[in-house]
Amino acid sequence: MSLIAMPEPDNGAVRRRAEIIEDIAALVGRAALITDDDGRRAFETDALTAYRSVPLLVVLPRTTDEVSKILRYCNDASVKVIPRGAGTSLCGGALPTEDAIVLCVSKMNRILEVDYANRFARVESGITNLAISNRVAEKGFFYAPDPSSQIACTLAGNLAMNSGGAHCLKYGVTTNNVLGLKMVLIDGTVIDIGGAHLETPGYDMMSYAIGSEGQLGVITEATVRILRAAEGARPMLLGFESPETAGACVSAIIAAGIIPVAIEYMDKPAIAVCEAFARAGYPLDVEALLIVEVEGSEAEINALLKKIAEIARKFNPKTMEISADSDHSARIWAGRKSAFGAIGRISDYYCMDGTIPLGKLSHVLTRISEICAARDLKVANIFHAGDGNLHPLILYDANKPGETAKAEAAGAEILKLCVEVGGCLTGEHGVGIEKRDLMSVQFSQTDLAVQMRLKSVYDPGWLLNPAKVYPLDASEPMRDGVRIYASEAA
Repeated sequence: MSLIAMPEPDNGAVRRRAEIIEDIAALVGRAALITDDDGRRAFETDALTAYRSVPLLVVLPRTTDEVSKILRYCNDASVKVIPRGAGTSLCGGALPTEDAIVLCVSKMNRILEVDYANRFARVESGITNLAISNRVAEKGFFYAPDPSSQIACTLAGNLAMNSGGAHCLKYGVTTNNVLGLKMVLIDGTVIDIGGAHLETPGYDMMSYAIGSEGQLGVITEATVRILRAAEGARPMLLGFESPETAGACVSAIIAAGIIPVAIEYMDKPAIAVCEAFARAGYPLDVEALLIVEVEGSEAEINALLKKIAEIARKFNPKTMEISADSDHSARIWAGRKSAFGAIGRISDYYCMDGTIPLGKLSHVLTRISEICAARDLKVANIFHAGDGNLHPLILYDANKPGETAKAEAAGAEILKLCVEVGGCLTGEHGVGIEKRDLMSVQFSQTDLAVQMRLKSVYDPGWLLNPAKVYPLDASEPMRDGVRIYASEAA
């Protein structure tokens, strides 16, 4: 049983299902709809698989105009809408409700324009991250954000959650790599934010939209930065006798003013599982492993790796191995990129996403182990160590009564710890339903009230991605069309 509650469905919308289907079919054609039980069930959950709910129907538009028509109808008919990309969300961000339609943009996956001189690409939001990089690779360019799911995840989901990836240490997360957006509001209005230029006058509305988890509008197009690829890149492996020592080494590398492309961390349980799956050549006799990658010319790479090795030696690594060639590098990254899937082969897991100051890394890793051990749960730590974005994977058995609730309780305590040490609830996975009821740990009632008022401006009826981000008891009351805290309601 889960500790996370979902609101009761609007039975009126459920009863009107046949009418809603006919109305939307008249707007975009029946071929764009999935209405059968088996088809809808494929969309009942996302990568946070402990929760599931079959939606009223699924709509797969192909154009911005079709999205506009669908949203205008849903606004007029008070039908809830769950925007969705590929459904790889790890926080329940794309989880539907029984009284909502799923609006999936996966068929909107075209590259509309590439401008190498000005270093941008204009794409539809249903495209995958990797497809953008593959398209521009022939000219020596790439799109930087690279979540482990980049082969499957869509730009739409990345925009919703402000996703990052292994190389965000140097290149930043999604918001740092987007120049413009086309977004459809709940009343069908289509707006353009930013564009193919570096600066935009007025309010920074793009920062509202990116990371808003589909609650302000549905993004159908984006103008993204494409970057010139470096001459080369090479990772090295550093293995340590304790997680605390590995964490201290990470802090020392950053403190020295070195910004690698990536610093990835795996603990002993994760190393063993990833090695068994990918045969990457990871050492099995260490408690913690760092993958540190640098890039540049051959001379730059050699100089940086030499400096990092000098720093690492102060922490007595058991393993220090520099990639010998491109095949070796590919194996090293194959193990890290397949980590979540490799863990999933042996256990159910609950993946957390807190972010902490680097100086607190050693302390937090110790406490994570203690928190899970206190509940008789195992944990595998795999995360972006360079920017303090933690991904503890709490292992549990979903078929065993009480195990899901135990894993959630451990996860909540870990996230509270992240906030306590000066970090935050999420780095790239978003809030969704997973962290919704923890938002008051990080934000005051006034903070959340201001955020909810902003949502009410864009979505007065709160029809877009409902029951996400904000605690249910905080977002239910309404006064003058603006959501407020229950404690403020007269």
